[in-house]
Amino acid sequence: MQPAAAETSTPSSRVSLSGHLPGLDGVRGLAILMVLATHFVGGATAHTLLQRIVVKAAGYGLLGVDLFFVLSGFLITGLLIRAKGRPHYFRNFYARRTLRIFPLYYGVLAGLYLILPRLTTVTPMLAEAAKHQAWLWTYTSNFYLAYVSDWNTLTYVNHFWSLAVEEHFYLLWPLVVFSFSRSTLERICVGVILGGLALRTGLAWYGMSELSISVLTPCRVDSLCAGGLLALLAHRDAGAGAERLVRHARPAALVLGGTIVAVSAWCALTDLGVTTLHQVRDSLYALFFGAVVLLSLQPRPDALGRAFQNGALRFLGKYSYGLYVYHAILLWYFTETQVEARFDALLGNHALAMVAVAMTGTAISVAVAVASYHLFEKHLLSLKRFFETEVTAGPKARASVAAVR
Repeated sequence: MQPAAAETSTPSSRVSLSGHLPGLDGVRGLAILMVLATHFVGGATAHTLLQRIVVKAAGYGLLGVDLFFVLSGFLITGLLIRAKGRPHYFRNFYARRTLRIFPLYYGVLAGLYLILPRLTTVTPMLAEAAKHQAWLWTYTSNFYLAYVSDWNTLTYVNHFWSLAVEEHFYLLWPLVVFSFSRSTLERICVGVILGGLALRTGLAWYGMSELSISVLTPCRVDSLCAGGLLALLAHRDAGAGAERLVRHARPAALVLGGTIVAVSAWCALTDLGVTTLHQVRDSLYALFFGAVVLLSLQPRPDALGRAFQNGALRFLGKYSYGLYVYHAILLWYFTETQVEARFDALLGNHALAMVAVAMTGTAISVAVAVASYHLFEKHLLSLKRFFETEVTAGPKARASVAAVR
């Protein structure tokens, strides 16, 4: 969820795959907005039919994590194939990822588990999570959650499971891209996508819980590879492949979206084949979000494409990594201190209390993420200039890749 460099771009008839891609900032912003909705609204207590509908709809915001995965796969794969063959391929990639991800991640863990307990008495939920913190320090929390199949054993930081999945991808994918040709990489991506579907389906039939399946790296890496496959196809024929993909993105999104609705309706109306169809739907989500990413790349965007360049979405996209890390910590604090019930008593209206929780949680999360970025993260990010991955000619000699997290 790392911000793209502030650099103006001029309209063109060609699809750009490097430099500052403002549409992808908007995609990132949409993804974090979905996650905020599912946590600050989707977890609320509903008292009326309308409230239940709102809470149910907000719960689908969890798919924002899938959108992040697809976007990460697309951007990281594109970056790697453009850097392949250049000096310091591995050093530059791992150094830049380390500077972006580790300071905030480990800084938060240090604050929660090393500093906070020395300053005050931690809450019972945080104390329980501290018993299992080794999984967090080693980026293996997703495997622990899969083993226990219980979100409540890692309260405050159970959302770090998705960061673990992405870190596993970042660790291995550069070696894969370095070792194989583009055509072979395309086949590998297809194989991983089909293999992920087969694995999830097999585990579901075996009786593994949906929670466990949803957090295991082998069961989620197909979404990252869906984005990777699109990046590989986009870079075909000196970038001409991107224009073909973008042209077909809208009809693909419509077909995939319609299929998802049909599968969901089938699952809601009958139990026939539901175990398999749930896993098929997860694969369809990844492909649908791939089409969404492509729509944001339109060189002359229509109304939908311009929506991804909306200032508010791009603002959220710029700070999305911090927002993702901090918001759920705040959410668990709200839960443990019964903030919703307090707003309910204060306002005398549960609907207003739900709105107040969502607005307060979002506002505080944004404020903390912005402060964290400007006071802490960006100073370490400035060191990325020593590990440039792309060099362009002209007055602006170095263009920053629109990168994830």
